[in-house]
Parts: sequence; structure tokens; C-alpha cells
Amino acid sequence: MLTYEECLEMSELSADEIAAIAEHEHMDPMIAVALGHYLITHDGEQRIQRFIIDDIERAKRCGDREKQALLNSALQHFIATHPTHQTQQAS
Repeated sequence: MLTYEECLEMSELSADEIAAIAEHEHMDPMIAVALGHYLITHDGEQRIQRFIIDDIERAKRCGDREKQALLNSALQHFIATHPTHQTQQAS
């Protein structure tokens, strides 16, 4: 059986990016790893980016600056490591 860490390494995403997917989709992180990997391998980068941006906007509305900063960092990392698609910017 594979561990979460092993699956995370194979997903081509960071732990923060997976956490953003899990939060956005209200799912267990292990399921989010599978979804994230699927999206990365099936041209779903823009969807992942939208998840992260949505989470940033929610954190902003809730006044959670720490979460907003963490998600902004995750977004910047995602953009840097998956530059093949047009990027949207968080408001």
C-alpha cells in the first residue's frame, strides 16, 4: 500500500496545492491527490488554479490573512511549476 507522502510525490503537486483542492472540493486529502494528479495529466491545470483562487477569495472574505497568504504562496508555486497554460490572477 502506498502512503500519502508517496502518492503526493507522484502527483506533481505540492502539499499546499493538494490541501487547496481538498478544501475546495470538500474531500479527504488522499482523494484530492488522485483528483489533482488526474487534472494535471488531463489538461486540468486551469481548474486547479481556479480552485486555489476560489479558496483565496473565500479566505479574504473571512478575513483569514494567514490562510490567504498560504494560498497565495501555493498559487505562485503552482504557476511557477505549471507554466504551460494561461494564468488567472486572484483579486
